[in-house]
Amino acid sequence: MHINYHFLKFLCPALDKKYKGHTIVSCFSQIKDELIIETKFGVEEGWIRAHLKPAQIYYSFPDRFKRAKRNSINLFQEMVGLTIESCEVIPFERSFIFRLSFDKILLFKLHANRSNILFYDENGNAPKYIFKNIISGDRDLDWRTLAVELDLSKNRFEELNGNASQFLPTLGKVPRAYLKEKAYPEASLDTKWQLMEEMIDILDTPLFSLVEDQEGIHLSLLPESHALATFSDPIQALNDLFYLALVKGNFEKEKNELLKKLQDQLKRADSYLKKSSQKLEELKNSPPPSKLADVIMANLHEFGEKKSEVELLDFYTGKPVKIKLKPQQKPQDFASQLYRKSKNRKLEWEQIEKTIQNKTELKNSLITQIEKLEAVEEFRGLKAFKKEEIQEKTLLKSTVSLPFKTFEVEGFPIWVGKSAKDNDEMLRGFVHKDDLWLHARLVPGSHVVIKMKGFKSIPLTVLERAAELAAFYSKHKSESLAPVIYTEAKFVRKAKGSPDGSVKVDRENVIMVKPTGPDDFISIQK
Repeated sequence: MHINYHFLKFLCPALDKKYKGHTIVSCFSQIKDELIIETKFGVEEGWIRAHLKPAQIYYSFPDRFKRAKRNSINLFQEMVGLTIESCEVIPFERSFIFRLSFDKILLFKLHANRSNILFYDENGNAPKYIFKNIISGDRDLDWRTLAVELDLSKNRFEELNGNASQFLPTLGKVPRAYLKEKAYPEASLDTKWQLMEEMIDILDTPLFSLVEDQEGIHLSLLPESHALATFSDPIQALNDLFYLALVKGNFEKEKNELLKKLQDQLKRADSYLKKSSQKLEELKNSPPPSKLADVIMANLHEFGEKKSEVELLDFYTGKPVKIKLKPQQKPQDFASQLYRKSKNRKLEWEQIEKTIQNKTELKNSLITQIEKLEAVEEFRGLKAFKKEEIQEKTLLKSTVSLPFKTFEVEGFPIWVGKSAKDNDEMLRGFVHKDDLWLHARLVPGSHVVIKMKGFKSIPLTVLERAAELAAFYSKHKSESLAPVIYTEAKFVRKAKGSPDGSVKVDRENVIMVKPTGPDDFISIQK
């Protein structure tokens, strides 16, 4: 209710007493959608702080404020040097004005997401300066037309058949909910009038409470049994609301978002360690692929023309085994591939062990970071924590702003662009020149990047899995086998004026893979 008329009619007399005779000495903005006005009366200073970000409309009147040394811009400079003569609420409206010397007017229009601050010349029918120019409807707004006349008599109430919103449209969400709890909609007309009189009496009582519910902290003029604080001074109530709802609220929100990201990362590390340990155990206990290759080579005669699947006897186990070939694949080529895989088996084994070690170190680091973050209690500490503890800067980005999905294969982060425009943003703002870049060959698709930070080489299994993702997130998705190009990111460049997602590749290699999307083993981060 801090932008409700019934609160403003108490606030404005208090502002009139506080600021009358003050001279405006500066007006500036250092945060988007926030305007700061500095005033002085002799040695006494005053500040007016209006934060008009949509969904976060708050304002306060602190005695002290420190202007930033950088990134602030002067606004409404014609107002500097003028004296505040009075502060008045506009009748039955969510707006109030400061009358300034030389008949200038400063209007605070508190219309939720369309809130604004407007400066008028003497006798001006339209504002000379507007804080938020994006609100086009304010360009021709005459502040005098905002005032509303309401007939609050019983006769008028009866004419409207007790319709509360029509009788007193300034009630707002909280008072209407209060009337509903009192069974107002079902009550008789006489009972409704009694309830309405009680409501008006409550709203005319200068008692202001701060209340917290599922939607956050808000100000109420109604009786509250579980109020965080109660005030008789409307300025103090507003200042505390500004701090709790905006300053502390934003701190808690930012801290909790970062805490959740670290906890999610810890959860993924735990999951990856469990899966990798299982895979390592299976690798140690399973027969080498070379044995299956031996069976194939010993039975080449069983593969007739156009036969892509045969059942052979595995002479190592004495059990039948099914061999399925890819289209156009020869059995000896498949056997050769299995021999190579068997040769790389020890390398894969060592890579998984190294990754498990790295993930264990990451897990311990995350546990320490979470403990430190939980102990942070204010913005300055949070800023220092981010600077000192967070090395991966993508954690500091809002999840919705990241232009890519992220996966993890054997400890290697793999990024997949979300759209053509996101492909460009990922390449421009997040990719290092030594990262490996992949893309389905000659068709539209997502850019895929394997992050190489901390790695000197990349296992073939990781390259193949990233290529499978590149093929899956492309027009090759439905193909049985697809070509994917890969190269270091330093050989990929954006040509000036080219369409979104279009790049030039100066050097490339090609790998053939089956398009395969995310599965249970790769760790999906976003």
